[in-house]
Amino acid sequence: MFASNPRELKRLLKRMGVEVEELEDARQVEIVLKDKRIVLRNPQILVFKAGGQVFYQVTGAQEVVEEAGKPAEPLATEIPEDDIRFVMEQTGASYEKAREALVKSRGDILQAIMMLKGE
Repeated sequence: MFASNPRELKRLLKRMGVEVEELEDARQVEIVLKDKRIVLRNPQILVFKAGGQVFYQVTGAQEVVEEAGKPAEPLATEIPEDDIRFVMEQTGASYEKAREALVKSRGDILQAIMMLKGE
């Protein structure tokens, strides 16, 4: 007997004594090995709790493999298009320059405008 939708599956697992929880908004998971690190970006993470044990299922992620000791590249900052256009209008900067300033300021519009105006 297989569940045909996620809600039914969750209900079936609960009847079997398994709690299921999804970790929302996970940005990355790191697996550190002896000689390398595996960085999984934007993963979907499910947590299963059963019999006093906790199991994590990580799926649908973008993988970056790195040598041990080297830092991971920073996560790309998601900048809304409206913010980029606003900074462009206020400063006369190009799309690329406005976006770059917003990334450097971690999305702070005022700081990005001040950076571009040289204040």
